[in-house]
Formats: sequence, structure tokens, C-alpha cells
Amino acid sequence: KKWEKLSIFESINSIFQRRTVLNLIGTYECKADTKGRVMMPSALKKQLAPVAPQGFVIKRAVFQTCLELYPMEQWQELMQKISGLNRFNRKNNDFIRRFTAGVRTVELDGTGRLNIPKDLAAFAGVEREIVISTAINIVEIWDKQKYEQAIDDAANDFADLAEEVMGDASSADDGIS
Repeated sequence: KKWEKLSIFESINSIFQRRTVLNLIGTYECKADTKGRVMMPSALKKQLAPVAPQGFVIKRAVFQTCLELYPMEQWQELMQKISGLNRFNRKNNDFIRRFTAGVRTVELDGTGRLNIPKDLAAFAGVEREIVISTAINIVEIWDKQKYEQAIDDAANDFADLAEEVMGDASSADDGIS
């Protein structure tokens, strides 16, 4: 019985060790070369090091004209949720098709560069000057001017948005700030 308990503990422990929890931090201005390759900033590369060997998925963002880079584990978790949708519901089927349109698997090359597929770069308007911005466990890739415009546009509404999203009056916590 002692060995059985130890074996169960080891199994549970190995599951938790395999799950990489990401809380990415940072916004970085970068330049893409003529082939669409972007050198990942060293600070971000260090944060992505535990998940980089598994690769990434890059796709169009749903709400903004930017790209989203998902570590493979986060992508698999998202696909697990989406695979639960009923494909015989037309809206679900349309959502799945649009959500996965243009999705590609990508890796960082030996020098730490990310090659952005041309069709996705065209969608996001990514050319030379770009911004790489983290969003908890994914990375957003923006054209620099579009990023700055999105931040400026949202600045006026951010206080209202923060209150609506995070300002639950029934919460026992004192809040974030």
C-alpha cells in the first residue's frame, strides 16, 4: 500500500510538472527583416524558454488587427475547449472555421528568430516596425502604428472597462491597485 500511494503521488506530481504555467511580461519594439523574420527580444525569449521546444501556433486575432502567438500547450488547451462545440450547429461550425483560418505552427530558429508567414503578416499589416506585447500566456504581434493607435483609442475607455471587468463589488478582495 505504501508503494501504491507513492506511485499515485508520483503520477500526480508528473502531471503538474509537465503543465507549464506562463505569466508573460513585457512589451517590446522590434524590427522585422525583409523575409518577415523577427528576432525575439532576449527577455521574452528567456520567459518562453520552457515552452519553446514544443513550438508555437500563430493566428489572426479575433478582436484586433494583430497576430497571436500561442505556446503549443496553451493552444492545445484552447483546442480542447473548441473541440467540445457541436459541429452540427452552423454558428459553431462557422466560428471554428474562422477562428482557425490561417493558423500555422511555427518555431524559433537557431538564432531566436520567428518567421511570420506572409499571409498573416499581410492581415496584421506587419512590415518593418513591430510591437511584441504579452497578454498573460500568449504573445501579440502588432504593426507598431496600429498598436499605438489601439492603445490610444482604448485609453479613454480603460477606466470604465477596468471597473466593469475587475470591479466586482461582491468580491472580498481589496482589489488590485
